[in-house]
Amino acid sequence: MNVHLAFLGCRLNEAERASWSRQLRAGGHAVVAHPAAAHVIVLNTCAVTAQAARKSRQAAARLHRRAPQARLVLTGCMSALEPERAAALAGVDLVVPNTGKDALVERLQELDGPGLPALAQEPGGQHLFAEERTRAFVKIQDGCRHRCTFCTVTVARGPERSRTVDELVGEVAALHASGFAEVVLTGVHIGGYGRDVGADLRWLLAALLTRTTIPRIRVGSLEPWGLPPGLLELWADGRLQPHLHLPVQSGADSVLRRMGRRCTADGYRALVARARSVVPDLSVTTDLIVGFPGETDAEFEDSLALMDDLRFAHVHLFTYSARAGTPAARLPGHLPSRVKRARAQRAAERAERHRLEARRAAIGGVRPVLWERSPEVGRWTGLTDHYLRVETRSAASLRGTITPTRLVGLATDGLEGEVMA
Repeated sequence: MNVHLAFLGCRLNEAERASWSRQLRAGGHAVVAHPAAAHVIVLNTCAVTAQAARKSRQAAARLHRRAPQARLVLTGCMSALEPERAAALAGVDLVVPNTGKDALVERLQELDGPGLPALAQEPGGQHLFAEERTRAFVKIQDGCRHRCTFCTVTVARGPERSRTVDELVGEVAALHASGFAEVVLTGVHIGGYGRDVGADLRWLLAALLTRTTIPRIRVGSLEPWGLPPGLLELWADGRLQPHLHLPVQSGADSVLRRMGRRCTADGYRALVARARSVVPDLSVTTDLIVGFPGETDAEFEDSLALMDDLRFAHVHLFTYSARAGTPAARLPGHLPSRVKRARAQRAAERAERHRLEARRAAIGGVRPVLWERSPEVGRWTGLTDHYLRVETRSAASLRGTITPTRLVGLATDGLEGEVMA
């Protein structure tokens, strides 16, 4: 059976896509790059914003137009929040809830019918779509017990559910054995990992460091509260990559309270300062929402001040949009679109300035780079340990190698590098 896997949105959706890809190939099926070659298309949808939900519906329609003969399966947050609307979209044959994602590959058997090959019982040797990436996204948990007032994802994903330490150690070891050099640990609230399985994130990372030999382990987005004691000290092992994504969302305490966030601006500053003191050369990235209901000029300036104080290497910037069913949608003081657009523009300019500073500061240094792909013949792109994109030229294949690389200048969207002998 040929299956095309598509996704929108977060790294967690990408991690799930990668897991399904591995399961399908292990079962003897082909994961194909183009929808037109597929018997089944799976779209993992997003609903983090109203625009993301709209794009998910548009993607479903586009996939059906490109491959009307294929069975179309929807899953993910948009289909979880709007199951009836998702099921009614043209061409949709099956909607799988987020709570059923672990069994999605098995659910494809429900689609048996004319023109659809039965599931293979033994690995078949079909031509498989080669994975470009040399990094594997590993989902360590799903769901969230917190209820930030703007967030639909916690509703769509349900309660927290963690995978066991032994299961994750086994998966990471298997990924390393199959050629991956880096794993990225993802989830909805990975800082809360393990409450339901008698562990925590520190325990998991310590197990991965002692029981696997994969060269690079990267931790995904961490909410800036409730982190286990001793967590940062594990970064003394150089296999944990010096990059943390710590979503702040606002630099104003009053806005953070309206958002239902469990941190203050100064508490966040203290966390970043401590992390930078413990982890050498740490790169910190964040999420920021502008135009939240009731946000005053002074509150917005507080966010800009926090950006100036902490000089993030990258900011994922969101302009607030009301999501039906969330407490924030019922708050007073929703801002006009023109005000939100103007603030988003100012924040984006500030973020890009700091991003450029981070790239320039790296020039002249030598960093280990994991080379991932070749966008054109003789040109390679990869990531440093602290998550800066690097490009270089090499006639020889660099894919999957980790090389010390001197950063020599700016590139279009990152840095130019020279691989050292």
